[in-house]
Amino acid sequence: SRGLGAALHPPGSVVVDRTGIYYNALAANDLETMLATHDFPAALVERAVRLRARICSSGVTKYGAQPGAMPALPKGRRTVLAVGQVDDDLSVRLGGAGVSGNLDFLTRVRRAEPDAWIIYRPHPDVQAGHRKGHLTDSAVLAHADAIDSGAPLMQLAQAVDEVHVLSSLTGFEALMRGCRVTVHGMPFYAGWGLTRDLAKPGPARGRALTLDQLVAAALILYPRYLDPVTRLPCGPEVMVERMGNGSTPPTTWLIRLRTIQGKLRRFMTLFAEFLHG
Repeated sequence: SRGLGAALHPPGSVVVDRTGIYYNALAANDLETMLATHDFPAALVERAVRLRARICSSGVTKYGAQPGAMPALPKGRRTVLAVGQVDDDLSVRLGGAGVSGNLDFLTRVRRAEPDAWIIYRPHPDVQAGHRKGHLTDSAVLAHADAIDSGAPLMQLAQAVDEVHVLSSLTGFEALMRGCRVTVHGMPFYAGWGLTRDLAKPGPARGRALTLDQLVAAALILYPRYLDPVTRLPCGPEVMVERMGNGSTPPTTWLIRLRTIQGKLRRFMTLFAEFLHG
């Protein structure tokens, strides 16, 4: 979507999975089976190459453009971006490989990167006050060196030496842009030879895939897209074009109300932190 799903922005795609769902690493699903067995003809892979290039050149990302300034990264030191998530998200519960939330994840990132300069990026749904997973600054800075909340995420991912994720789609987006990605959980894009996996992949994984084979399955074969202008089915190329030029549904009163609700929750959380020192 162009905006937060938790803020009720309508999605641009859906999946219909007959055996499971892609974020559940504990059971079979159509995407995992596709990645493990599909033949990936040359024409499909070439289409994926073009699609990936278009996504990267247009600046299309999961949450849209982010206007914040880039943080200053230290020179001469290894830099790591740690991407937070929603603590009770199903992708964490079913694909987190035993990691229990953002604090546990951040602790593990520091353990894996003891000498690195780590910058932590909270999840936008958490920042907006819609979902669980908020960490106080002091809790974050016990393990990380800095907190970022507004820089263009893909620009930041490409500026650091490595991106660490639990099961976030940010890891997939970073892979598409040539970044080195370490995965602490087991999202759909892990276990195929493209990421550094700190969790043991399931028995269905292990096949070596190219990045564009992964893109072909995850963005062309598996999802179904709905043109936000015509409201008719379309291909991923049309969706990228729509998102790239801003042709998306208008903001409704329900979205505005949800935004206000999130800001109020965020204020109450920060005020409670202030009262408790």
